[in-house]
Amino acid sequence: MPTASTVPTVADLPTTMRGVYLPGNSTTVLRDDIPVPTPGVGQVLLAVGASTICGSDVRAIYREHLGSGPEGYNDVIAGHEPAGTVVAVGPGCRRLSVGDRVAVYHITGCGQCAECRRGYFISCTSPLRSAYGWQRDGGHGDYLLAEEVTCVTLPDALSFVDGACIACGFSTAYEALTRLHISGEDSVLVTGLGPVGLAAGLLARKLGGRPVLGTDPSPERSQLALDLGAVDEVVSPEDLAGSRAGSVTAAVDCSGSGAGRRTALLALARWGRMAFVGEGGRMDFDVSHEVIHRQITLIGSWVSSVGRMAELMDRLVVWDLHPEVVVSHRFDLADSATAYQLVDQGRSGKVALVPGHHA
Repeated sequence: MPTASTVPTVADLPTTMRGVYLPGNSTTVLRDDIPVPTPGVGQVLLAVGASTICGSDVRAIYREHLGSGPEGYNDVIAGHEPAGTVVAVGPGCRRLSVGDRVAVYHITGCGQCAECRRGYFISCTSPLRSAYGWQRDGGHGDYLLAEEVTCVTLPDALSFVDGACIACGFSTAYEALTRLHISGEDSVLVTGLGPVGLAAGLLARKLGGRPVLGTDPSPERSQLALDLGAVDEVVSPEDLAGSRAGSVTAAVDCSGSGAGRRTALLALARWGRMAFVGEGGRMDFDVSHEVIHRQITLIGSWVSSVGRMAELMDRLVVWDLHPEVVVSHRFDLADSATAYQLVDQGRSGKVALVPGHHA
């Protein structure tokens, strides 16, 4: 953890920095000539401590630039899951000071609409909305210019890698679970045991869910979920559609696939609840027989709010749960190509870029 003597002052900062860009075609570009920005009104400059890679970065930017609007990539420094130390503070900042440790909520909104006032910058529809790593420079650099309002103070008990995991994946999973009202009365299924699925399983158990079942086509990810205690049992889709159909009260789909979503739906008991978290794809189902007549509740859950993210941090400290347990690999920015190739294979845990980390 940085101390007062190790946190760089403005005078100590270099004039240029490194940053990773995603031009498409499953490639990365590392530049080392990027000017270190100066914070403006309401902004802080962070020395990045960690920046994890999200599956949506791979799906919509790394392979090819698929999106527009909220998913449009504007040739900026990538990475929307950063955490770091405040090294400079712009005019008008009232909460943060040099030396503070923060994780960054990865969307900035207009600040005025109903969604922004509730802290759900993710749902802001204003043209002013921008996402770190998508429309504005993100965390895959040595430094990051962030809006103070998007920074959530990182408790001393949590590491920068913990904070980066919270910035998107764990907050996204926690939002879905809270909207499902998971408690000790629930049995839970997680479909898709990538990083968000691992987070969903770990958090579901802390909220009292038992048993927590998981399913994933990757044997490596299935084994990792068992090793971490994120799930009590890995179950095949065939069993969940057959002998185990109707066996859980709640399900979280983190797979983003039609097959995974259908598995989750068939596994639900009557009056079951299901949250859609994994992005992309489509799903077909018999509305009357499979949803209405079984009294099923379906929820679409998109990231979280700033307030929910802060709430999760407090709970993680109480639970003594460190999100970095889902991180299987750490790389320096210079090794970003290897890091993204690993994530693209879909068999690892979470992958983190840690400036200055050397294997």
